[in-house]
Amino acid sequence: MADEKPTSIWMQPERQERSGPGRRPGYSREQVTRTAVRIADAEGLDAVTMRRIACDLGTGAMSLYRYVPRRDDLFDLMIDLAMSEVELPDGPSGDWRADLTLLAGRVRAAGLRHPWLIALLTSRPTLGPNLLRVHEFALGAFEGIGLDIDDITGFAGMLDDYVHSAIRREIGWQEEARRTGLDPERWKRDYMGPYVRQAVESGAFPLFNRSVLESRIAHLTPEERFRQGLDRILDAVAALIAALPARP
Repeated sequence: MADEKPTSIWMQPERQERSGPGRRPGYSREQVTRTAVRIADAEGLDAVTMRRIACDLGTGAMSLYRYVPRRDDLFDLMIDLAMSEVELPDGPSGDWRADLTLLAGRVRAAGLRHPWLIALLTSRPTLGPNLLRVHEFALGAFEGIGLDIDDITGFAGMLDDYVHSAIRREIGWQEEARRTGLDPERWKRDYMGPYVRQAVESGAFPLFNRSVLESRIAHLTPEERFRQGLDRILDAVAALIAALPARP
């Protein structure tokens, strides 16, 4: 109905279907979600439709709506399934920097396995159980070092912003390489190289020239670049923590 309020998929119990002689095989919400993730990984998010999922499962599209009522629900389920791959200890170790480094690396790995994940995650508010598990670990890493909850959530948000942005940039490079057929080194040398040389030789951009000629960051591997940026973020967090007034 038009005035029906949307309800989070996490508040909708899954229907259990029986299968038997003469009945079509039953499916599950997880089967539908895993099929959607497989399609998105191979062909991109635009390829994920109920019709396509039904085709892969060998059923009718309308039959899947009893498991996943809306496409937005499907996106929430896909995000949470991908986040289930972020393996973490049962709780923080007490070394907040080591815990957050571990967390950031494993979120990056999941984001690179599923190139659609970070774009989808950062474009819609969602709080599935696995996303909450990962978020709780990040918040817990800051617990016990004298921070109030606003500081804890603020620092966790800073970390999220860096990790998500870095993953999106890395995926963008990968997609450009696929589009042009050039690996990143050839792309820089053959595609952008002539223009960069022209810009450098013009002398109009002295700081850009220094970044090209002197900076070591451009020569790091993607993983090294990610870790270098993460270390700078954690350095900043450490400095902010040290500058906060003492609390009982």
